[in-house]
Amino acid sequence: MNARTRVKICGLTREADVAAAVEAGADAIGFVLYAKSPRYVSVERVAALARKLPPFVTPVLLFVNAAPAEIAVAAAAIPHALLQFHGDETPAACDAAARPYLRAVRMAPSLDLLDCAQRFPNAKGLLLDAPVEGYGGGGKVFDWSLVPQNLPTGVRSRLVLSGGLNPANVVDGVLHIRPCAVDVSSGVEQGKGIKDAALIRRFCEAVREADARLADIAT
Repeated sequence: MNARTRVKICGLTREADVAAAVEAGADAIGFVLYAKSPRYVSVERVAALARKLPPFVTPVLLFVNAAPAEIAVAAAAIPHALLQFHGDETPAACDAAARPYLRAVRMAPSLDLLDCAQRFPNAKGLLLDAPVEGYGGGGKVFDWSLVPQNLPTGVRSRLVLSGGLNPANVVDGVLHIRPCAVDVSSGVEQGKGIKDAALIRRFCEAVREADARLADIAT
């Protein structure tokens, strides 16, 4: 069991939101490098925002079917970032970036999560998201029962729960899935790409509450 569930706040576009996420205790900050997203930020803007991060808060660069050259430029501009592939990228395409990465997984009833984990053995995390139209950020919760309870430890330790999380439901999500981390975007927003500092704080507090409950269960 994880000692602490990590928190990723995704889709940030403003300095104030980066500061709020850091102050609330977020472990990672996600930046969307997908031009069709309302949360899109340019590489130059991401580099400026990432410079605001203190040590041990990780920037995450989100791509959707990006060209290798585009990924290389962004990775060079933010060299300490983790990559996140949220499109239809193959294992070979993800590995070709030669950087630690997360792989988004659309949790449809037909999906075999164990098979997916085996196809992406080099993914640092498998980000479980709802199968919405487009590529993420839809604010939809998937059916958590689709995640098998008997997953091998090596797979469960890589699960990042996403998809429609917010301060009201994240406790249940953590207790049910027991992921290594949770990822939130629309659930802490005033509008697309505009975060709410109070919601971010409440979300992080809720994750800590969930961890406390897990610790009680363990004892």
